[in-house]
Amino acid sequence: MKISDVPFGVETWDCVPATEHPGTVGMAYWRTLTAGNLRVRMVEYTVGYVADHWCRKGHVVLVLEGELHTRLEDGRQFVLRAGQSYHVADDAEAHQSAAPEGAKLFIVD
Repeated sequence: MKISDVPFGVETWDCVPATEHPGTVGMAYWRTLTAGNLRVRMVEYTVGYVADHWCRKGHVVLVLEGELHTRLEDGRQFVLRAGQSYHVADDAEAHQSAAPEGAKLFIVD
């Protein structure tokens, strides 16, 4: 990832408006900042959340709270807890998220 055209900035995430993104089950709330070619998000999944799509976007995902269940299209499954992260390139491995107990994530893509 080459980050370009992004000036130094400090954010108070509670002041960034949240947008709603329904899953197959539950809701995702995204607080999103975009600068240059960088998108940074604070994402909260409600209890029972299941994504409604297979994602092919590259990310760096850090679990801040709760537990994130990530399933890859090839059948592999991973459970990440607070303090764990994953990274994946664009178009590398399709992935789908779920949060049976809810989760809070910090995502850079």
